[in-house]
Amino acid sequence: MQVTETNADGLKREFKVVIDANEIDKKVQTRLKEAGKQARIPGFRPGKAPMGLLRQRFGQAVLGEVLEGAVKDSSEQAIQERGLRPAQQPKIEVESFDEGKDLEYKISMEVLPDVEPADFSQVELEKLTVTVPEAEVDEALERLASHHKESKALEEPRPAQKGDILVVDFKGSVDGEELEGMAGEDQELELGSNRFVEGFEDQLIGAEPGEDREVKVTFPSAYMNERLAGREAVFQVKVKDIREAEPVTLDDELAKKFGEDSLDELKDRVREQIRQDYEKVARNKVKRVLLDRLSELHDFDVPPTMVEQEFAQIWQQIEQDKHAGKLDPEDAGKSDEELRRDYQAIAERRVRLGLLLSEVGRRNALEVTQEELNRALIEELQRHPGQERQVFEFFQNNPNAMAQLRAPLYEEKAVDFILDQAKVTEREVTPQELRDELEKEADERSSTTENAESDAAETAGGDEGGVPEAASKK
Repeated sequence: MQVTETNADGLKREFKVVIDANEIDKKVQTRLKEAGKQARIPGFRPGKAPMGLLRQRFGQAVLGEVLEGAVKDSSEQAIQERGLRPAQQPKIEVESFDEGKDLEYKISMEVLPDVEPADFSQVELEKLTVTVPEAEVDEALERLASHHKESKALEEPRPAQKGDILVVDFKGSVDGEELEGMAGEDQELELGSNRFVEGFEDQLIGAEPGEDREVKVTFPSAYMNERLAGREAVFQVKVKDIREAEPVTLDDELAKKFGEDSLDELKDRVREQIRQDYEKVARNKVKRVLLDRLSELHDFDVPPTMVEQEFAQIWQQIEQDKHAGKLDPEDAGKSDEELRRDYQAIAERRVRLGLLLSEVGRRNALEVTQEELNRALIEELQRHPGQERQVFEFFQNNPNAMAQLRAPLYEEKAVDFILDQAKVTEREVTPQELRDELEKEADERSSTTENAESDAAETAGGDEGGVPEAASKK
């Protein structure tokens, strides 16, 4: 095998590979002999048929198989011998081959850049901590109780109103097709709870027991079920009963419904959950600052194809937002040319940060365990009550979806590693002070391109600086 590098422009690499005709022919003969041992040819015992006859019968099929294997093996060898890490699947183009002649083909690829992480111990950051006020705990308990209301029959028949609990049967369809997971019987639905798709409950206000209603909704563009995402659906709803919600008393009996022995224990659990929520907000804030610092400290070329793919995902969401009238006000007055320029820069920054975090993970043997992945999947299922089975099957049958679930976990591990190395000081603030800090940060970012970069994180459906799938696997 002869390999000649024909292009080394930036991160682009091209090689011309030539495999000698004799080497190809030897592989063909070996494979034909193997095929001859299994083939049943009239007049010949297995393995005794002459090579000429085997070539006549199986030559073209075997040749194709040998060529495919030769290209695969030789291209992998050429890449490994040079220590290259392709950013995407290499493109292979056969340039010349005739039976009895050399095989010539071209390999084209973009490689991952050499990334040298900075000294993270020199990065200084501030993290905010919050003490949870008792008033917030009490408010959270009230909300928790409201979601577990008992109900009683109406004293006097009347149309349904917000706050009522309806017992309904429903069956939905998209373009006349009834899809799995769009039907239910004897479902209790509190009007105003926003348990169902936006707009569903509002259309049942005013309904009466025994009434049939047609409800039309549009599923969110980011809906988990791809068959329903962004599509209009029609539901035939049978209102079987209307019940009045009863107030819930905050006491030990309520606590027992949540697996606690007393109201005080339930309060402690709620307080800890609120604390964790504030901790997550504070962590996201310090993470945004960290990513800004990392962006300032690192400047290296990134594979153009990866940037194009990242931009395509962002731009797809921008187009959907424009169509739905949900485009960010600061973007609404810009031309497509301006938007493309801004978000192209965002895509490049995100890829660069992703490659950096991936390299940090690679150098320090960071891994996402199956247990962590399973836990993330369970959390995702819990976000879709009543649709757990459909969501589980979606992830089970879509490797790309599982990769998207894994990527942020890998990213968080890399961020945690860097935060452990950095100089992080803590400052205690009240919840209001935290909100003021976040508002101030948003105002400051709104006057810079960093605001758009933060928006891009939401636009693409993940945290800014998400590790590109191709990079996270290297």
